[in-house]
Amino acid sequence: MDIKKVVIIGSGTMGSGIAAHLCNANIPVTLLDLKTEISEKAREKIHKSRPPLLIDKSKINNINVGNINDDFDVVKDADWIVEAVVERIDIKHNIYEKIFKSRKTGAIVSSNTSSIPIKILSEKLTEEEKKDFCITHFFNPVRYMGLLEIVKNENNDLDKINSLKKFCEQELGKGAIVCNDTPGFLGNRVGVFAMQIAMTEAFKMKLSIEEADAVFGRPMGIPKTGVFGLYDLIGIDLMADVLKSFIKELSKK
Repeated sequence: MDIKKVVIIGSGTMGSGIAAHLCNANIPVTLLDLKTEISEKAREKIHKSRPPLLIDKSKINNINVGNINDDFDVVKDADWIVEAVVERIDIKHNIYEKIFKSRKTGAIVSSNTSSIPIKILSEKLTEEEKKDFCITHFFNPVRYMGLLEIVKNENNDLDKINSLKKFCEQELGKGAIVCNDTPGFLGNRVGVFAMQIAMTEAFKMKLSIEEADAVFGRPMGIPKTGVFGLYDLIGIDLMADVLKSFIKELSKK
């Protein structure tokens, strides 16, 4: 699969991180948000980020910016369109409707959701559209986290999924795994559960945040942030959405 142009919709932490990493691979990206000013600020943050999201600051020139009202036509030329907006299904469905009206035939459309099932994301798509729709769940910070989950289901064109996996491995340097549409996929199903257990036990043991982070950190093979620091890095607001999704999708048994 030949991916030469990418459009990312949503310039928050994850959208910006994905855009920056594509720039590192010399793939031109257009970053869209509600207002162009929002996308411009996101590009500035990428340029100044610490730790740096760009291998070379000059690669920032690979990012164009715009807004979803005035500049949506760029989707027509994209080989891959990534949705990275807030974890609200109504907003995502509205974005998909616009994307599939504009995209060129065969262009891949994916969501960076960390927990919403693909069956829910794609429920308003046609059977033909579902073939080209998947989840590409990058982890934050995108440049430094090697794992990428590509989530598929029975509707997908498997040749296209495997081609996307190959592209992400060879061009983006990711350790890409293809997984099925199960609650939390793989990373969050294990990782979020582990974090929640660690935090619950820390509260029971009346540990301070510093004590808990010292124990549930490098000694246990997770980032040096520790469990509470990692929660904060991922985003407390995002973690709340992930947990709500788990409560909805997972069995109580």
